Amino acid sequence: MKNSSQSGLQEPVKSSSQSGLQEPVKNSSQSGPQRSVKHIAVIPARSGSKGLRDKNIKPLNGKPLMAYSIEAALESGLFDCVHVSTDSPDYAKTAQKYGADVPFLRSRELSSDTATTWDAMRFVLQEYEKLGKEFDTLAVLQPTSPLRTCQDIRSAYRILEEKQADSVVGVCEVEHSPLWSNTLPEDGCLKGFIREDANGPRQKLSSYYRINGAVYIVSVPLLLKKGTLYGERGYACIMSKEHSIDIDDELDFAMAEFLLGHILHL
Repeated sequence: MKNSSQSGLQEPVKSSSQSGLQEPVKNSSQSGPQRSVKHIAVIPARSGSKGLRDKNIKPLNGKPLMAYSIEAALESGLFDCVHVSTDSPDYAKTAQKYGADVPFLRSRELSSDTATTWDAMRFVLQEYEKLGKEFDTLAVLQPTSPLRTCQDIRSAYRILEEKQADSVVGVCEVEHSPLWSNTLPEDGCLKGFIREDANGPRQKLSSYYRINGAVYIVSVPLLLKKGTLYGERGYACIMSKEHSIDIDDELDFAMAEFLLGHILHL
């Protein structure tokens, strides 16, 4: 694995701003005998997307897609490090242009279709440990959620603190109740398709939520011990449908462009 001097990458740009939550960056003389809590945001952006070619750097309203997640993380003021995990030197240079840290590249093995998010996050933590940096929490901010804001990230961390949670995951209300969904037999018969508890006014149906992929926060000990982003003391951070857009194809991309240009004005 190449470090910054080996790969020709620039020195990483450090992030700093005010968030209103506890200060994440303090040295030993400032914090006393206890080490202050340190947070890292990781934006996974491998190259070679099959659904939408190079979607992680595809221009969205004049900026590469990943730039929105980098800027939201930096503007939150929460992180000691905003790292873009990529296998591409070109992606790395783009990430650094917008203020992200990329002191090393992801390996080819960790960029394959069979590699898991857990594998990539463990690698990031191990590489930073070699550089003398350790973290207490890790936030995964996928670049395909460009409408997620710094306020959304702060809200998730506030829940982590207030609930003393070991993980927080972004969710949003589903567009259509799953009570109106079912499997179909081969002949397409609808008998029994709608469950009895789904009969009645739509307004009286229970609210259902889905994981939106925009924010995952996990304690590093949990991640390293159990290899999961979901802890037993996990909580949801409810986000709006607009901020939960997840770009996977051209239709998603067009929707994000419309929302940015006509409604959200981020």
